[in-house]
Amino acid sequence: MYPLVYHKSLLIEKWYSYPRHQQILMIANEMNRAQNALLKNESDNAVHAWERSFELTDITISDPKNVRCIKELLRFRELAGELFLTRDIQFSKLLTKVLISLDPKAYNSLV
Repeated sequence: MYPLVYHKSLLIEKWYSYPRHQQILMIANEMNRAQNALLKNESDNAVHAWERSFELTDITISDPKNVRCIKELLRFRELAGELFLTRDIQFSKLLTKVLISLDPKAYNSLV
């Protein structure tokens, strides 16, 4: 695991202690921040929010309890990379919904 840039004070063990639905909701929160920044034409803030979401996604992928959904998390990260390049707000909204749907508790907490 590479050194954390945006979450320097976050201990990996602490992140691992969070349930998967909470991890996913925190990643989705960063995705929403990026969407809001794009809507305000604040591209620097959007970039930082996406980079924070990448960092949280990478930690989540490395969490042993998420081994059953590792393919889906890796695919999400790949599509988030595409979003980072295209900056398509509609695609961002869809991708965030897909991320949240990876865990039933995360999905039910927002519906």
